[in-house]
Amino acid sequence: MNPFCEIAVEEAVKLKEKKFIKEVVAVSCGPQQAQETIRTALAMGADRGIHVEVTGKDYDTLGPLQVSKIFAALAKKEDAQLVILGKQAIDGDCNQTGQMTAALLDWPQGTFASEISLEGDKVKVVREIDGGLETIKINTPAVLTADLRLNTPRYATLPNIMKAKKKKIAQVKPADLGVDITSRLELLRVDEPPQRLAGVKVETVDDLVGRLKESGTI
Repeated sequence: MNPFCEIAVEEAVKLKEKKFIKEVVAVSCGPQQAQETIRTALAMGADRGIHVEVTGKDYDTLGPLQVSKIFAALAKKEDAQLVILGKQAIDGDCNQTGQMTAALLDWPQGTFASEISLEGDKVKVVREIDGGLETIKINTPAVLTADLRLNTPRYATLPNIMKAKKKKIAQVKPADLGVDITSRLELLRVDEPPQRLAGVKVETVDDLVGRLKESGTI
């Protein structure tokens, strides 16, 4: 599981343990292997899972916009009051899904959260920003994205891993949700960075200067 998403799951479970929310639903989009990620969330304390099956070329081109459309559709279908995501994936580093989901739902958003507290029908969020910490209060329903310092995820215990195998994972396709996941981007090519040449060790400063002159650097 993406580390930031793991933090998001932990925060949702903690909110349920404090009786602020009634149910935690873990969602993942992808091929059959995505169910393993959902099982991890169930072992951490989520109540049930939803696997949105995306395979083949659709999976290869799956991006933040397509995932956001799926999450927004599920949030409406499930009548969710909070959608908590990791702030970004550690492969694409896009940092867009939470913001796009909030925009599609027209919900308030609290991104880069390092502290979350529920106060009635409002959410107080401490956000990590370049200049320090920003505290905001937003109405629910809302979309939140988890930053690194929000919490430390628990380890799933063996009994909970066994219990997770019995928890339900519903399978749906994007079309079942009325979502078109056609990508608007076309990948033209991927170029590897040029290979670095091996370095050279020199004994003295004079040798270094001589090498630099030979290479035309100075």
